Amino acid sequence: MKIALEQIRETPRALSYVEDVDALNLELGRGAGDYRLGEGLAVDVTYHRAGLDVFVDGTVHGEVQGRCARCLGDYAFALDVPVSIVLTPAAAATPVSGPLREEDIGLTYYEGDEIDLTPLVHEQALLALPTRPLCAEECRGLCPRCGANLNAGPCGCPVSVTGGRLAVLETLLRER
Repeated sequence: MKIALEQIRETPRALSYVEDVDALNLELGRGAGDYRLGEGLAVDVTYHRAGLDVFVDGTVHGEVQGRCARCLGDYAFALDVPVSIVLTPAAAATPVSGPLREEDIGLTYYEGDEIDLTPLVHEQALLALPTRPLCAEECRGLCPRCGANLNAGPCGCPVSVTGGRLAVLETLLRER
């Protein structure tokens, strides 16, 4: 969605639309493929101008399909992202060296006579995705022996301390 700078006034204006997610899903597919967005992202924002700066505030909503990192099961969750961005002209940008300051986090730049919200919405959606996809915090994952989903119940494999990472502990216990 593009907004012409001449249409942005000092009084806030509301904008609601559905952002296409094909390009964003293509980007997500280039990574681990843990996430895929549903039909589109619902964008509800207000925008206004103060001097040369443009302020965009609102929310982005969508449905995300994830693949759990522990049990490899598919699950869905809602994405609700608050958006608060300040756009300033690129010509007025001064290069700043040193660590990133808190006030720089929501700051970005624009060039030309219009502002394209699509890359900003995509960026906010990507940043809101969890770094590790989990269907539930208490997900038990897969059995390391037979590969059964332990969320469905015990798999029947014998429980032993002798296998895997804990084998070293058993040898220490025998030496006592």
